[in-house]
Parts: sequence; structure tokens; C-alpha cells
Amino acid sequence: MDTPAAKPQMIQSFGFAVSKAGKAVPIEVEPAGDLKAVPAGGYRWIHLQGSLEALGEAVESHELDDITRSALTAGETRPRCSAHGDGAIIVLRGVNLNNGAAPDDMISLRIWAEKDRIISCGIRPLKALEDVVAMLRSDRAPRSGAELIAAFALRLADRAEPVVADLNEAVDSIEEVIASEDTGDARRLLADVRRSAISLRRYMLPQRDALTTFEVEGFAWVTKDSRSYLREAIDRIMRLCEELDSIRDRTQVVHDQVSDARAERMNNQMFVLTIVSAFFLPIGFVTGLLGINVGGLPLAENPFGFWLTCGGLVAVLLAEYLLFKKMKLF
Repeated sequence: MDTPAAKPQMIQSFGFAVSKAGKAVPIEVEPAGDLKAVPAGGYRWIHLQGSLEALGEAVESHELDDITRSALTAGETRPRCSAHGDGAIIVLRGVNLNNGAAPDDMISLRIWAEKDRIISCGIRPLKALEDVVAMLRSDRAPRSGAELIAAFALRLADRAEPVVADLNEAVDSIEEVIASEDTGDARRLLADVRRSAISLRRYMLPQRDALTTFEVEGFAWVTKDSRSYLREAIDRIMRLCEELDSIRDRTQVVHDQVSDARAERMNNQMFVLTIVSAFFLPIGFVTGLLGINVGGLPLAENPFGFWLTCGGLVAVLLAEYLLFKKMKLF
């Protein structure tokens, strides 16, 4: 569940009016009635960010129906796309690159998309969103609302790729650690990598499905060029999913190797203990038998009895050594 980074009732908002040529102009988004007219053939993008309570109040001023408002302010979200009238409710997720956060604690981006208006909502800061804002400010704005959705997805994939690459490098490092004796750290690191890969994939795969649904819904305002951008985003996310699958499989293989190495060391240790036990078992039996303190023990009255017994034990040990050597037990 997303938790707000801002104060409970704070809301941050910004907006852009984008022309058909890709020229973006900042606009005021409060109140909604003061929005500048959409350029001919263009669209406007409004972003709202804050706590769930603040978002609930903010989206009410943008003339959205109950279903859309509920989707944009839901407490629990998973990547999805649902057609609603002539628009679509889209939920995407991006890696958490905020200071002190775990990347696999993914941040949601909730979107209402229609022909001439895109409304996005977020609870926590999202680096990919900042990348899209930088595009618009540098006159490289997507030329339609559908292309803006594709830009969101592509920037989310861009930000996720280094995280996935780091997981791959972590697995490589763990494979090197396996050669050492300290597999305890390797097992712990391996568990962390596997957990992160599974968590990332949990959201990446439905994100691909959400974008595919948006592409094939057949909205009249989603142009052929927009579909090309969307397919590129889908391919990028699919490659990330495949990479995460590969990482998950590699971690399983490495886990098996770590377990095998640990089991082999334990077997070697048990083998040594078994040889030592077998080596001293006969002389332990003899010394135990001679220590039962009853009459009739041999050599009890012989002044050289102790040394003769020790010599016999040494002979037994030597015979065992030769026998074990012949059996190639060591």
C-alpha cells in the first residue's frame, strides 16, 4: 500500500497544455474551471500528488464520475487498464528510487486518460514522472495523450532497468562468494535478491498486460503512431519481465549450488568424525573391557602389564591404519 511522503492534507499539482506539435505550456490546475483551453488537436495533462485524503478532495474538482474518482484514490492498487466510457483508467507502477527506500517497494501512478485530457495521481515522488516533466519542459512533449501514456511506461522501464541490472550483478557476486567458505552471507544475499526479483516481477507482468489492453481497446483517439510507442513500451517491459524470470531462475540454481556446497562440507566433516570414531572404537572396547574391575583380568599381576597393553593397543591402531589405507578411506 502506498504511504504519503507529504503531510496528511497537502496536495501538490501541476499541469501542461500540449499542442499537436508537441509544444507544452504550464497551466494552473486550481480551480479546474480556470484551465486554459486545450490547443487544437492537443491535450492537457494534470498531475495531483498528496495523501489519499487530499487526493480525494482534489479530484472532485475535475468533473470525474464516482468510478474514476474511486480508482484514482484507491488505497491498494495493481497495474491494470479498464475502459470506461470513451476513456481508460490505467494504473502503473515504478521502482522506488527515493532516498532510503527499497526499489522493489514500487510506487503507483494512477491515470485517467481520455482524448484531450490526462489526469494522473500519485502519493509518493516518482523519478520517472520527473523525467516526463523534463521532456515537456524541454519541448519534447508527447504529441497526444496516448503517447504521454507510452512515455510514462517507457520512463518507468528506463528507471527499472538499472535496478534489474544491479540484481544481475548481485547474483554474479554471490556466485563468486560460493567459492569461499562463507556461504552464510551468500544465502542471505541470495534471499534478498530473489525476494526483490519476485516483487518487481509481481508488478511488471500485469503492467505489460495493462498497456496491451490499452493498445487493443480501440479508442478512436489512440493513433497509429501512439500504438507504435505503446508497443515499444510493452516490448521494454516484456524484456524486463524476462530478465527478472532469468534472475529468479539463476537464484534458484545458485541456491542449489550453495546448498550442495554446504551439504558437501557437512558430509566431509561427518566422514572425518566417522573415521575417527571407527579408528578408536576397538581400543575403546578393549580399555573398557579391562576396566570392569573384576578378578581374572589378564596381566593384572604382571609388572609390565600396562606397557604390554599399550603395545597391543598401538598394534591394533597400526593394523586399523593399514586396513583403512587399503580401503582408501583416507
